[in-house]
Amino acid sequence: MNKLTKIGASALCGSLAAISAANAGELTVTGGVDMSWISLDDETTGNPLGIGSNLTFAGSGELDNGWTVALSVAHKNANIYSNTNVTVGVPGLGDFRISQGVSGSGIGRMDDLTPNVWEEAWGTGLGTGIDLVAGASGGAGIEFTPSGTPDGLTARILWSPNPGGSKSADKVSAGTGDGVSDSGYDLTLEATSDFTGMDGLTIWGGISSVEKKVNSGSMSGDADEITAGIKYAVGGFTLGYQWSEEDNGRATGITQYDNDAYGITFSINDDLSIGYNHYESEAKGGAANLEADSIQLAYTMGGASIRIAEAQADNMKYQTGAAYDRDATTISVSLAF
Repeated sequence: MNKLTKIGASALCGSLAAISAANAGELTVTGGVDMSWISLDDETTGNPLGIGSNLTFAGSGELDNGWTVALSVAHKNANIYSNTNVTVGVPGLGDFRISQGVSGSGIGRMDDLTPNVWEEAWGTGLGTGIDLVAGASGGAGIEFTPSGTPDGLTARILWSPNPGGSKSADKVSAGTGDGVSDSGYDLTLEATSDFTGMDGLTIWGGISSVEKKVNSGSMSGDADEITAGIKYAVGGFTLGYQWSEEDNGRATGITQYDNDAYGITFSINDDLSIGYNHYESEAKGGAANLEADSIQLAYTMGGASIRIAEAQADNMKYQTGAAYDRDATTISVSLAF
């Protein structure tokens, strides 16, 4: 072996050693259980009892070169992993998050951030079929959160090689879906009171673009989404509003969704809160616009929570008729451990 080869091999081995040896890390498990009862008015409810077991596995450690590594696996009902991600922190640069995200990444984390005390207007068992912003988080992606931004401002950039691909295991590719032809990206910004200079004020927004298979039939362009929202907390009240729009690139049927959501919550005391949420979605090219409302009450005592929601939805799944108008009462008891 010549000297140059020896030098190159030594440098490579040194670099690999620097990132391969980690200090002692730890793995923790947190979770809880939800037990619910749902009653649907004017229709057959079926068995109203439900159980949700929610576990999160979290691990962390530090490499010899100062990089940090964190793992998070969210395990939800019916043996489903809702979100799995690995975050590598590079000092002076930022965090790189490899995620099988869905709602936990990109613009998908902003599907509805209006304040509530228990679930969104559409989230208490009605199955409304509301279209929500999702962006490129449908498949595995890489999200970069740069460091060095002003205090209170968080910027994130998500890129997915194919947002239509399902979650895949190690050394396995994921198939495409929903007419996706190539990659997609999301850009999101969140600003708290440390940035805005006004106590209790939070603003957020995001954009997304996913390349679609354009043809003369069903698809005429790429899918683009945008959202923006504002939330303000004062005293025991928190108020918020969010708007979003999706141009799904379709040439026929529903081609665009325009959504408006708002919510207000009030903390009666440290343990008892009440809230109201409204979500309205206009579907251009659809049979009807969809609306959902929910009133919630939540009471906590130590690691236990009791939540009640009275929800109503009209024109579910953007369809008209009595079958698409529903009311539901949902009661839930949650235990954390």
